[in-house]
Amino acid sequence: MSLSLKLSYRHRVVGLLYFLILITYLDRVTISLVGVRIKAAFHLSNTQFGWVLSAFVLAYAIFEIPSGFLGDRIGQRRVLLRIVIMWSAFTALTGVTNSLFGLIAIRFLFGMGEAGAYPNSCGVLSRWVPKSETSRSISWLSMGSHSGAALAPLIVVPLAMSFGWRVPFFVNGALGLIWVLVCWLWFRNNPGEMKGISQAEKELIEKNRNYKKHDQPFTWKLVTANPMLWALYISYFTIQWANYFFAAWLPTYLQEGKHFSEQQMKITTTWMFSVGILGSFLAGIIGDLLVRRKGNSFARKTVAGVSFGIMALVVFLSARLMNHTLVTISFVFAEFFLGIIVITCFSTCVDIGGDRVSTVTGFMNFFGQMGAFLMSIIFGKIVDFTHNYETPQYLMFSLLLVGGICWLGIDASKKIITEPTILTIVPGYK
Repeated sequence: MSLSLKLSYRHRVVGLLYFLILITYLDRVTISLVGVRIKAAFHLSNTQFGWVLSAFVLAYAIFEIPSGFLGDRIGQRRVLLRIVIMWSAFTALTGVTNSLFGLIAIRFLFGMGEAGAYPNSCGVLSRWVPKSETSRSISWLSMGSHSGAALAPLIVVPLAMSFGWRVPFFVNGALGLIWVLVCWLWFRNNPGEMKGISQAEKELIEKNRNYKKHDQPFTWKLVTANPMLWALYISYFTIQWANYFFAAWLPTYLQEGKHFSEQQMKITTTWMFSVGILGSFLAGIIGDLLVRRKGNSFARKTVAGVSFGIMALVVFLSARLMNHTLVTISFVFAEFFLGIIVITCFSTCVDIGGDRVSTVTGFMNFFGQMGAFLMSIIFGKIVDFTHNYETPQYLMFSLLLVGGICWLGIDASKKIITEPTILTIVPGYK
């Protein structure tokens, strides 16, 4: 029996999203892996390279909310096809730029194109996955990001060393278009629209999924005036600050701050993101197990709070250490727990979002990407001002502590849209 026949349709959908996020991260971290080469080619300071990195994040943040909202309105399939076509085109165009202004402009357009990938992926999962499989399904998105980041040094660095820094961008753009073709031919928004799915699996999904169609009109107050959501937004701001350090600044930090060779940098980043895959896998299993035994509120709050605390500690240690092996071990642990935190944040959006999962996730990711945007600028400015790569690490340590504290105010068992109470009138009572 073929592998495709053994996999349920919902697991094939999860697999499609896994490769979506894998390619997303492969594209996203390419510029950081060739960052030293780009800085040399264009004679850029750390501050100028920070503007190149921040252009992507700023556009990504600005367009997260409208892309998530649009997915809830017209369906995630159409939005995801638009996203991947745009980002593939602008990824390839990065390889033909010849100026600082061109780099900034293309990276901004790349960020605009990629915005909404995560919110709409979560929207797909809310429609396609039973509640009991939420964390495991989202863990595959996280494993996709770690897989892309782990594969990137093995693909990008050899290509850049052999053919120059521009070629990896052309290769990555082509990979995105392959995904578009598969999605367009096969995927549909809802189980009921998919050809070949069994009636048993269709009923299993539709009776047990997080997605619920609500009759109440949507108001923006649902996502802007909820104190619990603001705690989630702030927490995600802090973790994306750290995440974008790993995705964008880490290769430069290791080579110029810790004096790693390019080969040592490649090995370290590959190890980090490979272990992150394991962390994401375990987070999915543990998250669903804790939800079944202790409920959503306890499970999400405990996993996130403990993970934030451990990650803050190892980030602090990495700033104090100079031994290459110990620095690598610290960052491996940091990436392990970062993946767990991200999965918990997105699982919480699916838990509480109802039929507005993409919108809620878009808001959370907007604030997260604003953290990444500010980090990408501030990190370079602090290094240029202090001539010290460790100072911004202490700022990251402090923000991670704040992120962990925020989870005291988050309850993943509370839906943002509550079902209206149905009153039962008992005969004989007035």
